[in-house]
Amino acid sequence: MKNSFFIALSLLLALASNAQSHSAHAINYGSNKQVGKYLSTRGFKMYYETYGSGEPLLIIHGNGDSIGRFKYQIPFFDKHYKVILADSRAQGKSHDASDSLSYEMMTDDLNALLDSLHLDSCFVLGWSDGGIEGLMLAYMHPDKVKKLAVTGANLTPDTSAVDLFIYNWGLAYNDSLQKIPQTSAVKNERKLAYLLSNEPHISLESLHKIKCPTLAIGGDHDVLLPKHTMLIADNIEKSYLWIVPNSGHGTPVYSHRDMFNEVVYDFFQQPYRKIESFEKFH
Repeated sequence: MKNSFFIALSLLLALASNAQSHSAHAINYGSNKQVGKYLSTRGFKMYYETYGSGEPLLIIHGNGDSIGRFKYQIPFFDKHYKVILADSRAQGKSHDASDSLSYEMMTDDLNALLDSLHLDSCFVLGWSDGGIEGLMLAYMHPDKVKKLAVTGANLTPDTSAVDLFIYNWGLAYNDSLQKIPQTSAVKNERKLAYLLSNEPHISLESLHKIKCPTLAIGGDHDVLLPKHTMLIADNIEKSYLWIVPNSGHGTPVYSHRDMFNEVVYDFFQQPYRKIESFEKFH
């Protein structure tokens, strides 16, 4: 009888633990009907979700991705900020049948979203293509960005920025898409693949226009070369540089995700510190 009681108790504790674990991951980020909304803007319907409260934080995803990619960032940052995420034009739930797609278009889309939410400025976190859009937002609409953290961003699509293997893979992928009969899905994929191999083209002069504190992040084995991430940091007036050891392009979602969240949060929270003269010894 005694053994039966402890077996039953163990089962109840296990069920409770599983329920708590399931509850913690029950939110379907990117397909959350309770918070998901559409904004009709600039010729398409942009899907977006918001979580938490406090100062606004815009998080921007990469090429061909969606809000759901940030399942490790949303529950961390929504404890401190009002987190705003959108599926970029022609990606996720933000369908767009137009013939063209550019980083400038997507950046202006995000600016329109912030305007619709009556936000004068926000913190911005961008990954990959989202990092490119974050940089553009900071110099195209500088009033909108309070602080900027970008990881895996690039200024050019060539091998001065991109790992040679990835560069060649992108060209081959673009070529393969041209050989497939066009459907609406193939057309959309071609637009995204074109960006991968042919854009962006951000000048260093454009980076000089960025006045907000910026944290430039890259993995030491990123598909974007560490020296290129350093170039980005070197050309932004108020910048920090973080090259993450033993990390590739997926720093926010793989083994370094907890450290990534903490470092970015600390950057957002602490005032920017200009380090000069003898302070460089500290």
